[in-house]
Amino acid sequence: MFPKIFVREADQSDIPTLVEYNLSLAYETENILLDKNVLRLGIKKALELNDCRYIVAELENKIVGQTMITSEWSDWRNGVIWWIQSVYVSPDYRKRGVFQNILNYIENLAKEIPEIKALRLYVMKENQIARKAYRSLGMNNSGYLVYEKYHKT
Repeated sequence: MFPKIFVREADQSDIPTLVEYNLSLAYETENILLDKNVLRLGIKKALELNDCRYIVAELENKIVGQTMITSEWSDWRNGVIWWIQSVYVSPDYRKRGVFQNILNYIENLAKEIPEIKALRLYVMKENQIARKAYRSLGMNNSGYLVYEKYHKT
């Protein structure tokens, strides 16, 4: 049996770990090397925004997993959809229920806020391991494709 995983909202003191994990996430999933300074500033700003939050999982006082939640207004639902982003679990702690604990925490938060109508996330189509994990947690392919166009980098 694994030790208990503690899940909480991240704060400014967590920025170094969030930067490290996002650098690893981008490289592992998309083979992208992010600019560490831009990333640090982006995480700092995210922690200051009202419609964005990072959630971290701790095991024995060490952050072992993270995700970020952003909000999207849905006119069709007259409510908010929370997007789950930047999902990362440290390699040594994978397959131990870390993300499941994070998702449970998010679901419990969402149940307390009536305007939250759905949880969504996107995943690289090639990332079969993550897709399998999300399905095992009750998440289904919504049928949407994500398109993007960059204006500035």
